[in-house]
Amino acid sequence: MIRAEGLTKRFGDFVAVDRVSLHVERGSIFAFLGANGSGKSTTIRMLIGILEPTEGSIQVDGIDVIRHPRRVRDHIGYMGQKVSLYQGLSLRENVEFYAGLYGLTREQLEERWGALRERFSLGEAEAEKPDDLPAGVRQRAGLALSTLHRPRVLFLDEPTAGVDVHNRALFWDLIQDEAESGVTVFVTTHFLEEADYCDWISFIDTGKLVADASPAELRRRFSRGYVVRVVLADAERTRDALLRALVVHKVPAEASPEGVVVRAPELDKSTLQALRDVVAAVPGARVQVNQPEMTDVFRALMLSAAEAREAA
Repeated sequence: MIRAEGLTKRFGDFVAVDRVSLHVERGSIFAFLGANGSGKSTTIRMLIGILEPTEGSIQVDGIDVIRHPRRVRDHIGYMGQKVSLYQGLSLRENVEFYAGLYGLTREQLEERWGALRERFSLGEAEAEKPDDLPAGVRQRAGLALSTLHRPRVLFLDEPTAGVDVHNRALFWDLIQDEAESGVTVFVTTHFLEEADYCDWISFIDTGKLVADASPAELRRRFSRGYVVRVVLADAERTRDALLRALVVHKVPAEASPEGVVVRAPELDKSTLQALRDVVAAVPGARVQVNQPEMTDVFRALMLSAAEAREAA
C-alpha cells in the first residue's frame, strides 16, 4: 500500500532523511518510530505529498505521490498529535465543514457520521466546542474525522499524545478495528509499549533507517529473550523430573528455588506446545511468561545505532 525507495530530503547541507526505503503491507498497522529530530515528521510530510523529496520515489495506493500529490489526498486520512478542529465551530459544524472538503453529499454525511458518532461515542459531544472537550474525546473526534471519507490509508502522527491510559487503550481498539476493515495504518508514537499493537516497526535515527522488522524479530535481536518461570507446588520432588522432560522436548531449562526457568530468544509454537504438554503433567504447576519490555528493546537498539555511528 505504501512503497518508498531511497527517500532523501536535504535542507541546504543538512540531510534530514537519508535514503530511507519503506514497504507497508495493505491492511497492516505500521509503526514509524524515532526520537525528536530523527526525521519522522519530514518523512510523513513527503509520504502524504506536502513536501517534495530531494531524491527517491513514493507510491501510496498505487499513486505516484511526487507526480500527483493532490490526487493521493483523496485516498488518505491524516491526524496529527494536535487535532485540527476549528475552535469557533462546534464538533458537528466541524464535521460538516470537513465533509464539504471531502466532497460528501448530505446523504453520505448523515450515513457516515451516524455510524462514526455511535462507534466513537461522540453523540453527547456534537454541540460542544473543541476547547470544551476532554483530551480523550477530542482525540477520538480527530480520528473519526480522519476516517470520514473512508480513506484506504490512515497516517496518525502521535495520536495518543496527552491522552490518559484508559483512552489510549480505547484508541488502539479503534485503530485495530480500522486495520481489520482493510485500512492500512501508518502510525508514530512516543509510547514504545504501543509498538506491540503493530504488525511491523521501522525505527529512524538521525535520518537513517536503523531497524525494520516485526516486534518479535526486534525482541529476538535486541534483548536477552523471554523468561518462563515454572513454579512447582513441591519443587524438591518434581523439579528433576520436569527438567528431564524438557530436555527430551529440546527445551533448555535450569533449576530455580521455586521450580524451573526457561530462557529463550523467542517463543515459537513448538516451544510453547512442549511447555504446555510437559507442565500439564505436573500437578499444581504454575507458569509465568515474561517477555522483554519494548522500552528495553529500543534502548538496546539506540545503543547499537550509536555504536554504529561512532564506528563510521
